[in-house]
Amino acid sequence: MLGVGRTATEVELKSAYRKLALQFHPDRNPNNPDAEEKFKEVSEAYAILADSEKRSVYDRYGHAGLGSAGQGVGFDSSVFQDFNDIFGEFFGFGDLFGGGGGRRRSRVQRGADLREDLTLEFEEAFFGTETQVTVRRHEACEDCRGSGAAPGKSPTTCRSCNGRGQVRYQQGFFSIARTCPTCQGTGSVITDPCTKCKGEGRILRQRTVDAKVPAGVEDGTRIRFAGAGEVGQFGGPAGDLYVVLHVKEHPFFEREGNDLRCVVPISVAQAAMGAEIRVPTMEGEHTLKVPEGTQPGTTFRIRNKGVPVLNGHGKGDLYVQARVQIPNRLSKRQRELLQELETTAKVDNHPMLRSLLGKVKDIFG
Repeated sequence: MLGVGRTATEVELKSAYRKLALQFHPDRNPNNPDAEEKFKEVSEAYAILADSEKRSVYDRYGHAGLGSAGQGVGFDSSVFQDFNDIFGEFFGFGDLFGGGGGRRRSRVQRGADLREDLTLEFEEAFFGTETQVTVRRHEACEDCRGSGAAPGKSPTTCRSCNGRGQVRYQQGFFSIARTCPTCQGTGSVITDPCTKCKGEGRILRQRTVDAKVPAGVEDGTRIRFAGAGEVGQFGGPAGDLYVVLHVKEHPFFEREGNDLRCVVPISVAQAAMGAEIRVPTMEGEHTLKVPEGTQPGTTFRIRNKGVPVLNGHGKGDLYVQARVQIPNRLSKRQRELLQELETTAKVDNHPMLRSLLGKVKDIFG
């Protein structure tokens, strides 16, 4: 039917079908039942071959196999989406098979979505907060209730297209359908517009929207507020409001996912002999035990002291890196003690080591 071989590619199938469909389309062959029948046949052929499963059955059993296998082939308009602009615009292809080519465009439209940016302090993102966002948006006109027509009036049928939303022009063999320029495809026009909104059905206003920010949000988090966007034209539903969050950095903590990281200074004596130090967290101080012989750069993990899991349960962890502070200047006594430490530390289990370390701890704090 399409005049192509069994090894034809999808592109070749589409090209062959397009030529035949243009040739036998009923609009180009008025009062010609043979051409209409031919058009239906090539359409059915393409519908079969464009479907990989149906094509496989057809290759094995032929057309009879499709029927016997219970896979009767009807017209499937979805396979013609690539040609919809061509056939719908020039021939009213959608009208011929019940598609949307001649359908009027609805005057009612959904409102646009809006975006607002909100800057938060680190603590607000950690614990969550309740704040407000200022939004400029279109809202329905109270006088006409969003219709765009003056109170007591209503849109009238468009005379240019008689309410169809499209106008047709005959150009040789072609019957060209175009969107009606008068009503923009809606099929109706407003002859008595509302004086307050000038026929738009909407008025621009500034509103304050309450925004509840949950705990655990991070930089770039987007929160959706359904129905808080612009109201649609002529009574259409409102769009959504998307609030994009920008979180300031913390002077002490660094965030990695749900974990926090920080650096805590400790003295030489604390690193050598061990100690209990007070570590700040977002929820107060925490006692951290630094073991004896802690090396510079050692990282300690404190569980459940990180960021709350957004819309979930639990928290991340806090990682504390120990930074051993080396004195910039030493007194004569401090230098003597460190030299003595250097000497005695070379002797394993020397009885003077702990006594000497105690003196170093007293001096360095």
